[in-house]
Amino acid sequence: MMQAMIFAAGLGTRLKPLTDTMPKALVRVGGKPLIEHVVEKLKASGAERIVVNVHHFASQVIDYLQENDNFGVDVRISDESERLLDTGGGIKKARPLFMPDAPILIHNVDILSNVDLDRLYYGHGDVDATLLVSERKTKRYLLFDDDMRLVGWTNTDTGEVKSPYPGLRVGDCRMLAFSGIHVFSPRLFPLMDDFSDKFGIIDFYLNVCSKAVVKGCVQPGLRLLDVGKLDSLAEAEQFLAKNI
Repeated sequence: MMQAMIFAAGLGTRLKPLTDTMPKALVRVGGKPLIEHVVEKLKASGAERIVVNVHHFASQVIDYLQENDNFGVDVRISDESERLLDTGGGIKKARPLFMPDAPILIHNVDILSNVDLDRLYYGHGDVDATLLVSERKTKRYLLFDDDMRLVGWTNTDTGEVKSPYPGLRVGDCRMLAFSGIHVFSPRLFPLMDDFSDKFGIIDFYLNVCSKAVVKGCVQPGLRLLDVGKLDSLAEAEQFLAKNI
């Protein structure tokens, strides 16, 4: 049984003024809200339980899901109304809502893609985390060794490097961009105990990658769009017509 989590708690500041009156999850593309696109994709891939975290206009997201009978899926709400906990803290808070013995497929609400989620999830195997990555051009890259194990992160503009491995040479690593889609093993939850309530999941992965197996996965032909900004909405309409 596949279980999943949708990050839907963000403020959506890059989508203002739309998000002055609604959450990013309910911004419409192709005639329906972003969250509906993601739920339908997860459901089609076999997800039977989906945890959705909420914060900004939380009640609107909850009401929309309920009005649509949760699209025929077992949806659980992780309420962050009091405090936004970032991506890592969001997973940590939602821990009681997950089955303890199955990996969790985690998907940002504002990501549209042609990724084969079924293949990503069931190809996860016995590693602790699988991060969908690509050769997309960006300023911030995850760094992987020859076995595609995560070893660090870099910002090419500033030259900053984060890694648990002293003296890591960026030039020796594969530099790949994170997609906002990953598979998380519940085995990692105990390693979150030393973290505060609010933290980013990439910071967590970078902290634990020397003692846990965190791998990158490149899907050939991946097409992915971050619908996080106003100017990407029109592009998203075209993207949906071609890829989804």
